[in-house]
Amino acid sequence: MIYLLATLIGIVAGLRAVLAPAIVSWAASRGAITLSGHWLAFLGYRWTPWLFSIASVGELVNDKLPATPSRLIPPQFGVRIVTGALSGAAVAAGAGNWIFGGVLGIVGAAIGTVGGAQARRVLAAAFGRDLPAALVEDVIAIVAGVAIVASVAGASS
Repeated sequence: MIYLLATLIGIVAGLRAVLAPAIVSWAASRGAITLSGHWLAFLGYRWTPWLFSIASVGELVNDKLPATPSRLIPPQFGVRIVTGALSGAAVAAGAGNWIFGGVLGIVGAAIGTVGGAQARRVLAAAFGRDLPAALVEDVIAIVAGVAIVASVAGASS
């Protein structure tokens, strides 16, 4: 189950790159994900969730701007791969195999990046403009991310 959750948090990173580590970081700082004694423990440090949250809000705003580049170009795709790996590794760390969790986070990030771009195109065409599609994607990413870390907390207790 935990490895499915690592893949799913990677998909969230593919939708919104900084949102996944922000949600994971909040969960770690609140003890819902246990990372103490692990190299990923920095995610639960006092200021880490705040820094990721500020970056995430910036990303949510920037995503709506017309000049924002496609998530499919290498720099944007690469960031999603990195944050998917980080988030997937953190989710799976409690199960003892953070490396496999990181790999699954990468797979999820690739799926979320490509699939999210395609879904957004379809939604934007249905709405006749991009903003409503982007807002739907935001809600899906936030709700999914919170549900995933809640499931991780439930699985580890």
